[in-house]
Amino acid sequence: MDGNRRWARARGLSPTEGHEAGYGKFKEFVRWAKEFGIKTLYVYAFSTENWNRAKNEVGYLMKLFSKVLGPDAAELIKEKVRVKFVGQIEKFPAAIRFGIRSLERATSRFTGPTLVICVSYGGRAEILSAVKNLASNEGTKNISKLNEKMFEKYLWTAGSPDPELIIRTSGEIRTSNFLPWQSAYSEWFFTKTLWPAFTKREFEKILNDFSKREIRKGR
Repeated sequence: MDGNRRWARARGLSPTEGHEAGYGKFKEFVRWAKEFGIKTLYVYAFSTENWNRAKNEVGYLMKLFSKVLGPDAAELIKEKVRVKFVGQIEKFPAAIRFGIRSLERATSRFTGPTLVICVSYGGRAEILSAVKNLASNEGTKNISKLNEKMFEKYLWTAGSPDPELIIRTSGEIRTSNFLPWQSAYSEWFFTKTLWPAFTKREFEKILNDFSKREIRKGR
């Protein structure tokens, strides 16, 4: 969900106002995805590198996370959306960590659409974490027997399907450390639209384009 700050800058607004607009778009997008019958939706909300941004900007993003976990959580529960968080959860303040676990528990039995929110997420960090945990639990004796299914159990996304389609907004044409293992055979769509300006109509056009692609996965 890229382009909040550039959208704000073009309108003479502050970065925090851009993030507020982007958060509003996120809520709309979740509703659209449910309407279009999407079963699992990943959103890249905060990367491992985003901690390096200005303190006031990071602080504002923490406030937005608190909205998801506080007053807006009721809306997700009402819609019976199962919510999962993946990333370095331990890096967040205690109140946010508590909210994350509470929302996951409150929605864990829902069988409708699943929303996977990637926070303090980086693909390289995820793979390193998986390697360390695998070595700790399995040891190195049977390393020659290691296969992809065994390894995937140690990823933060374990239990969630690989994404079939990944959309990046804002005109940047790079993957930015997002789900490198899981996206090995994903279809990508890059749009110049800045995230707060993304529309339901464009989303539907992208889904229609995706439906016409031939998915071979190397075959």
